[in-house]
Amino acid sequence: MLSTSARLLRVLTLLQSRREWPGPELAGRLRVSTRTIRNDAARLRSLGYPIEAVPGVAGGYRLGSGGAMPPLLLEDDEAVAVAVGLRSAAGRGVTGMEESALRALIKLEQFLPARLRHRVNALQAYTVAAPAPDEGVPPSVLTRIAAACRDHEVLWIDYQKHDGTESSRAVEPHTLVHRGRRWYLVAWDRGRSGWRTFRVDRLRLGRGRGPRFIPREPPDEDILAYVRTGIREASARFRARVVVDAPADVIVTRLPAYVPVEAVDGERCVVHVVAPRPETLALYLGLLDADFRVTEPPELVACLAKLAARYARSASNR
Repeated sequence: MLSTSARLLRVLTLLQSRREWPGPELAGRLRVSTRTIRNDAARLRSLGYPIEAVPGVAGGYRLGSGGAMPPLLLEDDEAVAVAVGLRSAAGRGVTGMEESALRALIKLEQFLPARLRHRVNALQAYTVAAPAPDEGVPPSVLTRIAAACRDHEVLWIDYQKHDGTESSRAVEPHTLVHRGRRWYLVAWDRGRSGWRTFRVDRLRLGRGRGPRFIPREPPDEDILAYVRTGIREASARFRARVVVDAPADVIVTRLPAYVPVEAVDGERCVVHVVAPRPETLALYLGLLDADFRVTEPPELVACLAKLAARYARSASNR
């Protein structure tokens, strides 16, 4: 059994990991009685921690907001993750966060044990981050969305689609995904009764906190793959079905993994490509290094004819 001081630290760690803890569940985690948990909460209050009692049948506890932020208790892996994240943010990332990240990093690293500092330095030294344009998402927006995901609270948002149309929605936030230079929110859209992916830089958050909701099963076990598919479908203004004079197992190696390739026989296959512009479709087809036939869309046919003439002129001007 943990000593009293060790148990108090464990209670703080649990209260910082989740918004609310029912008393019996907290007691079960620590293998003590609910009376012991009540006493521990009282001790923590006497030390200045804003431990709040949650009313209800089961009762419970949460770490409230106080006049000052209480010390955070981090496991080794959490400390390494925070340090690496702060180093990245100090160099680039979320708009306006560089200076704040640097100050927080200085405070954290002076207390990191040598073994953890070595892990952070090794990871940073052997990692290269590709530069990307700063799209600019305020950190307050990200932290508010992340808190709503954690606490299962409905968000009211005004959203602008890629075609410029705007709408107001009530969503049940599930996960924030950072892909490339943009942030995406995966959420259940209550008005449309379905899962949606929202670009965070295109939404505005409504004021106030929404009601709590019961989390739903996520739309996919691989959320990142789900977001990739959503992005691709949203930008798929042009679609083409292309018959290629080459085996499917050869063509698969020449295209991105997400492009569907369907075998026709041992010598031919069909490639299904989608893109926001016909020039992008033509680029994919140029990667095939094989003869192909395409009849639609007409924009792609015209684009291929223009490119063929351009390449022919370039070859004749050697």
